Amino acid sequence: MANSSPPTPNPAPDPATRTPRYQLPPGACDAHAHIFGPFDHFPVRNQSYIPASAPLADYVRMHQVIGCSRGVLVQPSPYGTDNSALKAALKSRSFPLRGIALIDAATTDAELDELHWLGVQGCRIHLSASNAPEVLPTLPGVAERIRRLGWHLQLLPDAPDLPDMDSLLLSLAVPVVVDHFGMVPASAGVGSPGFQMLLRLARSGRTWFKLTAPYRVSRQAPLFPDVTPLVHALLETAPDRCVWGTDWPHPNASFMPNDGDLVDLLPAWIPDETLRRKVLVDNPAELYGF
Repeated sequence: MANSSPPTPNPAPDPATRTPRYQLPPGACDAHAHIFGPFDHFPVRNQSYIPASAPLADYVRMHQVIGCSRGVLVQPSPYGTDNSALKAALKSRSFPLRGIALIDAATTDAELDELHWLGVQGCRIHLSASNAPEVLPTLPGVAERIRRLGWHLQLLPDAPDLPDMDSLLLSLAVPVVVDHFGMVPASAGVGSPGFQMLLRLARSGRTWFKLTAPYRVSRQAPLFPDVTPLVHALLETAPDRCVWGTDWPHPNASFMPNDGDLVDLLPAWIPDETLRRKVLVDNPAELYGF
């Protein structure tokens, strides 16, 4: 049996963040980003991928350029359930932050309470066709465990491969947040089974959606015009349940964007100014407790 190739190190994010033409409103929130390092203090625990250095100071500097007021840090998979870097960022009070943690059965209630006190609002689970038989049956138990904290369950699902999982997700005791358009390829379109499942979730009023990482579902960089219909369909169905984020520092991205350019996609994605404020300010304030 041939050895699998080791993961390729991720490139660093573009350090020359461009000042966007579109000015974000006061209180705008980047609802999805990650930090990595400094690695001498926060070494990577597993190598699902090899991240580039992307410490909190660089993240805050990027936000100062694009004009973002708040942020949500999502625990990345290379750190596993060691949430130390996330906790340090939340403790720093250097920027208005909330967090999404990774937990497992070994995570104690005391650890959950500490994470909650620091500003964690949910936990994230990666869900694919390959791990679904193992992971899906555990979701009700995880939901019951985090319910007392008022947390939500954030999923990175392969919706095209799991087009019938909406009934299970809607039965959970906590709200669900779906990352990155459910990983539905933009080329498959709104009518695809995977995206139709997302719309069923949207109609429930109990599911939130992150309008993030268009480069994960589209090859039409840098403007990703084929993603715009997905955005419009989610906003039409669930305008009170959509949030936006950069996905900085863009781990495993096939195209490394400039974060200023991502901000400038917003007027095309959300032409109505009132709705844009809802997605950027009001919805994340409700979801994350700002």
